[in-house]
Amino acid sequence: MSLMFFRVKFAAVEFKRKSNMQIGIVGFPLSGKSTLFNTLLRNRVGESEYKSKQQTVRGVISVQDERLDRLTALFNPRRKVPAAVEYVLVPGLDSRREKGFSPDFFSRLKTVDEILLVVRAFENEFYSLPEEKADSRRDIGFAMSEFILSDMMIIERRIERLEKQLKKLRNADDEAELRLLKKCLTVLESEKPLRVMDLNDDERKRLQGYQFLSMKPILIVLNIDEDRLSDTENIEHDFRNYADDNVTVMALCLKIESEIAELDDDDQRMFLDELGIREPAVYRLVRKSYDLLGLISFFTVGEDECRAWTIRSGLSAQQAAGVIHSDLERGFIRADVVHWDDLLRKGSLAACRSEGLLRLEGKDYIVRDGDVMEIRFNV
Repeated sequence: MSLMFFRVKFAAVEFKRKSNMQIGIVGFPLSGKSTLFNTLLRNRVGESEYKSKQQTVRGVISVQDERLDRLTALFNPRRKVPAAVEYVLVPGLDSRREKGFSPDFFSRLKTVDEILLVVRAFENEFYSLPEEKADSRRDIGFAMSEFILSDMMIIERRIERLEKQLKKLRNADDEAELRLLKKCLTVLESEKPLRVMDLNDDERKRLQGYQFLSMKPILIVLNIDEDRLSDTENIEHDFRNYADDNVTVMALCLKIESEIAELDDDDQRMFLDELGIREPAVYRLVRKSYDLLGLISFFTVGEDECRAWTIRSGLSAQQAAGVIHSDLERGFIRADVVHWDDLLRKGSLAACRSEGLLRLEGKDYIVRDGDVMEIRFNV
């Protein structure tokens, strides 16, 4: 078969994009979780409508990326396709905290890639709480404890079944799983989440199917009063004890963010300038979600379209090609790669090629954030 040089175009092949990453939005009543969901969906690709307070609501949003905007301006394609993120508004606690989270809440949350916990950090007499006042640390601690408790219950049930099975028939895989789960249970009993464990690849693979909540990355969003907007760095610093490699704390005012999202582009820019803000905080929130999940974006460009693709950091060029379409991964030969800023600086792929900035990389090349790729493949 002859070699095909293929610059990724929709007209040439039917692409099947893999599912978007899912982020579950949770929080106590009147914390602002619904406001955040609605604000994010101002940049929506598609969304579900509310039917009841107990319904899980999903919405897919386009990710704002200045790099893609500038590449689109350079190539003037027929369409621009940004990366997308699916947000899932998960109903949970609807009454006082002593009742805890419902089993339905846990089951709905298990499938998400990341948990976004919205915590109320403001007072408002028109939106009163069952308690005397908002207590962010209490709410964070309660939610984290519930995640740990849920994982403990799953592990205890599984350990009991494994021990019964092993009495009847010895099995090396079951024995290895039992040892690992007992180690996990010890960590949870010490009131620590499973994400603090130092696991090898085999152990992570064994635990993957359980979808433990205390292993998931968590973005804690502190919903603050607008008069504290200038103090977000100090507020986040005060909650630094909750942060680690897999937990990030961010303070923002959802009331202001909601108002910004309602404005058209020109009015939005003026409003942001008045506040001394470069961009809406929800844009930064999406980037933090990316960082927590270890995600990066690479781009495909051309006259038909400019598109951003989301992958996990550390993927090879061949694996990244598979995110576009399985045929590209299966028949991968080489990838022409240039970084987005070099492409913008030189103004064309041809100019980058003549100056050696457009490199020919093999299947083991590790894709960098901001790479622009053209895939060569043979099927």
